[in-house]
Amino acid sequence: MKVKGFLCIAIAGATLVSSVAAAQAPVPPSALTQVATLTTEKKVFELPSYTTFGGKVIKQVKIGYETYGKLNAAGDNAVFIAHFYSGNSHAAGKYKSTDVAPGYWDSIIGSGKAIDTDKYFVISADTLSNLNTKDPMVTTTGPSSVNPDTGKPYGMSFPVIALRDSVRVHKALVDSLGVKKLYAVAGASGGSIQAMEWAALYPDFVDRAIPVISPGLSISPWVIGLLDLWVAPIKADPKWNGGDYYGREEPLDGIALALKTVTITARHWGWAEKTFGYKLADATKPPSDSMTNLFMIEDTLTKTGVARAKTTDANNKIYMAKANQLFNIEDDAAKIKAKVLFIPAASDLVFPPEMSQKAAAKLRGLGKSAEVLVIEGDGGHLDGVVNIAKAADAIRAFLLN
Repeated sequence: MKVKGFLCIAIAGATLVSSVAAAQAPVPPSALTQVATLTTEKKVFELPSYTTFGGKVIKQVKIGYETYGKLNAAGDNAVFIAHFYSGNSHAAGKYKSTDVAPGYWDSIIGSGKAIDTDKYFVISADTLSNLNTKDPMVTTTGPSSVNPDTGKPYGMSFPVIALRDSVRVHKALVDSLGVKKLYAVAGASGGSIQAMEWAALYPDFVDRAIPVISPGLSISPWVIGLLDLWVAPIKADPKWNGGDYYGREEPLDGIALALKTVTITARHWGWAEKTFGYKLADATKPPSDSMTNLFMIEDTLTKTGVARAKTTDANNKIYMAKANQLFNIEDDAAKIKAKVLFIPAASDLVFPPEMSQKAAAKLRGLGKSAEVLVIEGDGGHLDGVVNIAKAADAIRAFLLN
């Protein structure tokens, strides 16, 4: 199937830049009537301890989560939303009416929307080692957390984690809420990885999976390299100090450059041309006159990175990169029982549609149900977040199937 529009996979915090393009994107008629805004609250789930896939024990694990809608008596109408690399659990609604913007997938989550909160009990949770540790609405356990055995932040002594570790902690969360089965699990980018981990780890618990802007069944060598690039500026910042910077000046320059790098590589040249063209940051300061005079795209990407750096923890970002690099369920594909709808973006340079198509073909070859919906557009990888409404009708139909 093909639907004209946009889609994305959200990574290292490019929403300030992406909002420019989002404002220019047409909205399908079906989305115009979806105006009701949810009101939600952030809660915290705790585990006394958790043992990672690598066999390491983490004590006093905490993650933030929020829910929308109500769980039915049978406990089988739950939909889990997994967030992307630089995202958090705020998938929809507002915490208070004065919030500037709702959660990142608000266009498809809510009363009467594609993921209808009148029908489904929707759950979203922060990952382990969430980047946004300085956001008061984020709760996570990671390298910036205090090690109860030492009374000091873990830093780089925190155990290696994969995204399946977050999924296993999230499984404990949904169990505690009384969920007996997930009607569906969905997510963009790193969230798509988690969606497929859910399907492979808990085949009898998950009925449907919707991986948006997905790598398929494993991370590619290309993206392993990209993830390394996305954290390299942090490690090159002297203030990172091998991860030992807590209580000192943080490596904000490295974080800002890392986030800037993620943003531009998660986009597409068509988006850059349409959004910025050759406009100058300051019309009175042509780049030809001075090395410090900038084009608008340079200035915007830099300012976006600086703004996001203030809420981002360097070590958590590095650990999240590793967690993505470790994704590989190729050998577990035969275990999957869930129906799968892959939603890649046509202009995605990070996880091109070919990756979803390859995964779907493998699943079908194993006798599984797997569809691919390619969303057209030039927004690149981030289309799966800022323009997810373009896939609303397909998602609605898949959930009813």
